[in-house]
Formats: sequence, C-alpha cells, structure tokens
Amino acid sequence: MFEFGDHSYIMGILNVTPDSFSDGGEYYDVEAAVTHAKEMVAEGADIIDVGGESTRPGAKKITPQEEIKRIKAVIKALVEEIEVPISVDTYKPQVAREVLELGVDMINDVRGLQWDSEMAKVVAEYDVPIVIMHNGRGNDSNKDIIIAIKNFLRESIRTAKKAGVKEENIILDPGIGFGLAQFENKEIMRRLSEIKRLGYPLLLGTSRKSMLGKILDIPAEERVEGTVATTVMGIMQGVDIFRVHDVAENLQAAKVTDAIWRQEE
Repeated sequence: MFEFGDHSYIMGILNVTPDSFSDGGEYYDVEAAVTHAKEMVAEGADIIDVGGESTRPGAKKITPQEEIKRIKAVIKALVEEIEVPISVDTYKPQVAREVLELGVDMINDVRGLQWDSEMAKVVAEYDVPIVIMHNGRGNDSNKDIIIAIKNFLRESIRTAKKAGVKEENIILDPGIGFGLAQFENKEIMRRLSEIKRLGYPLLLGTSRKSMLGKILDIPAEERVEGTVATTVMGIMQGVDIFRVHDVAENLQAAKVTDAIWRQEE
C-alpha cells in the first residue's frame, strides 16, 4: 500500500464528531463529511483518516456502539466513492472490526494497542497497517521523554508481533500533545529522528494543536502555517506520514522539502 522513504504521505483528517477541538460538528453530517473527504483527495491527500470520537483533553468518552453509529454511513460512502486508502482513528477493537468489515484499509490507534489487547488480534486478522501512537507516559517515570516514548512503543510493538501483526504493517506515532507538557512536545519535535531509529515508518500529528497555539497565541483555525513548519521539520528527521487538517498547504511544503531533502527529481 505504501512505499516509505522516498516521499511524504499526507493523511487528511475527517472528524465525524460534534466536539473535536478544531472542527467539531463541522462534518457531522454524512453528506458534508463525504464532500470534505473528496475535497481533501482533490487537494492531494494520500489517506483519509476518519474519527468518530474526539481525543481532545476533557472530551466525553463514548461507547463502541455510539462510535460505530457516528461513522458507519460515512465509511460506507467513502469506500464506494473515493480511491485513496481509508483509515479509522479508534482504540476500540469492536469498532475496528466493524469498519474493517466495511472495507477500511488501516487503523490508527491513539492508545497504542495498550487499551485492549484484542485490538492487535483484530489488526492481525485483517492484515492491515496499524498506527501505534504513544499516549502519555503511562507508568514510565523516566525523565527523558524520548526514552519514555521508545519504551512505550517497544511494548506496543511486542504486543503487535505476538498477535501476528506483520512487521511491514507497523507505523509509529510519538503522540504530540497527548498528556505531555509543552517542553516535552518541543523536545519530541527536536528529537524525532531518535524515534525513527526504532526502525519503523513514523506518522506525525501536530495539525493545529495546542503546542502551536502556545507558541503563536492564535486560535486553532489560524495555525496552518505553524503546522506546515512542523511538517518540514518532520521530513528532515525521517517522518513518513503527516496527519493534517489543511492538505493543500502541507502537501506543497512536503513536495518542496522532499525534492530538496530527500533529493527527489
């Protein structure tokens, strides 16, 4: 599905939620969601990532049944109407199984396979790529945030492999903004290349996040250029996939940086 190393992939964010931090409620309607997905594909998105539960701090948790109800009709339409791979942002194995049955191509687990051990088994059964995201420190009291992230991700990788997930289906995400202090988020951005040395493709999700808001002191919808800056920094440290709200702007930045840094023609 992917050939990592020679160019960047852009993952367009499609939040089918009433309460996401940046675009909550904007694409809650099925027609609006599908239209926006098509717009992102037209702008150059390589992947569409659908989320049915907000992961912003303080967001209300919902049941697997409610999450499936929110996204099922959208997923069905996207499978029929768009040609790029579809990812679903969920940490619940019940949701993952349901959407994979509908034809989804990959799973993006913000709990890094450490919420429910069944998730790794579902991903292995359907033989699809899995994004394993670091989510806070957990029980790791290591003062070095990069060591803490690598410890978390190594545990998740062991879980994945034990369940039968193929090596080539594993993608890692350092989890910018999830239970981390501002100085830790910035430290991660400076040291992404150290996480890359674990030997797996990396996904970076900084789009419009509070890390940028604290630096720029502007609302989420105005953080496009700040996001682009992190995309460029990510490419220069080996990041492969960028999960963004603003596809066209980040794609342009990625193309230029790829052409120079990765020496694409």
